[in-house]
Amino acid sequence: MNAIPVISSTGLFTPQNSISNEELVESYNAYADLHNRKNADAIAAGEIAALDHSSVEFIEKASGIKSRYVLSKEPILDPETMCPRLPERSNDEISILAEIGVAAARQALERAGRKAEDVDAVLCACSNMQRAYPAIAVEIQDALGMEDGFGFDMNVACSSATFGIQTAADYIRSGSAKSVLVINPEICSGHLNWRDRDSHFIFGDVATAILVEAKDMAPASHWEILGTKLKTKFSNNIRNNFGFLNRAHPETRDDDDKLFVQEGRKVFKEVVPMVASMICEQMDRFGLQSTDMRRLWLHQANTNMNRLIASKVLGHEASADESPTVLDTYANTSSAGSIIAFHKHSDDLSEGDTGLICSFGAGYSAGTVFVRKMG
Repeated sequence: MNAIPVISSTGLFTPQNSISNEELVESYNAYADLHNRKNADAIAAGEIAALDHSSVEFIEKASGIKSRYVLSKEPILDPETMCPRLPERSNDEISILAEIGVAAARQALERAGRKAEDVDAVLCACSNMQRAYPAIAVEIQDALGMEDGFGFDMNVACSSATFGIQTAADYIRSGSAKSVLVINPEICSGHLNWRDRDSHFIFGDVATAILVEAKDMAPASHWEILGTKLKTKFSNNIRNNFGFLNRAHPETRDDDDKLFVQEGRKVFKEVVPMVASMICEQMDRFGLQSTDMRRLWLHQANTNMNRLIASKVLGHEASADESPTVLDTYANTSSAGSIIAFHKHSDDLSEGDTGLICSFGAGYSAGTVFVRKMG
């Protein structure tokens, strides 16, 4: 008989520094004014467009975001820099992506009463890998003191965490592992164009961890994984062209498309129905009604997207209790967003309550993880 996979615990690392919308707008507008002064002649000649100011009202209406946590604050707010500054570490030091991943992992282990040597595998599932190799997951495995087992990196953009959970659950079911850490370290500030009015407010930094285990070794209070579903459909509407071959065409290495770019309206129009249909189809498969869904932990990208998806799934406007948000304080943290929501807003549920962890993003990629509270 195949083992039953469960979520035993989660962990969260939050940076100390937070940037409010007010601070961000002040910085961006100072940059826009500086740009317009420097290029006054070209603007007057119609050769380039003047930059418009951003505003707190624009940001909150477009996204619902009010602030974001970052690892490097002051350089982002400096109009002359507008980029995080994270000093390169020697090869003998732990990388910064691994460091924040380890912090989240240790919290997840502590909450489950587990030691690192109890874990069989580490999956580093995130959007923004610090390097090509060696795998960040193997570095995290080493830093945790796991002498046995294995680790590897995986990237499915904002859906990396849910894809990681299904991968871990499959290992549990097959008997390949009994305890797997899925870790989502996201330093999104590094690939965000802080000089783009349409996106300069979107992302923040964070790290989350999910401990997926066999039910027979899980703590008394855990979340049984009822089922998962993954989906991908190619789209260019969310893209980042930074990669290993950039040095092969140095004339374009500083182009804006080497940072995060998206066609926001197209994403909204195409992703909302795709995700809502995917969720509802899975509910039918599991024999679940809208009234059975106690809580939705949705990807934290945009409050308007979440509102529409939740209303299609539940059949009514979701309350903050039914579909909690962390987007207002954390901003979009890519793969970690739905896990932050689950981490912060799941302890109050009762035994037998059913919920959904759901992600969606670039690819397009989408993942659903239906869970039920046990114990």
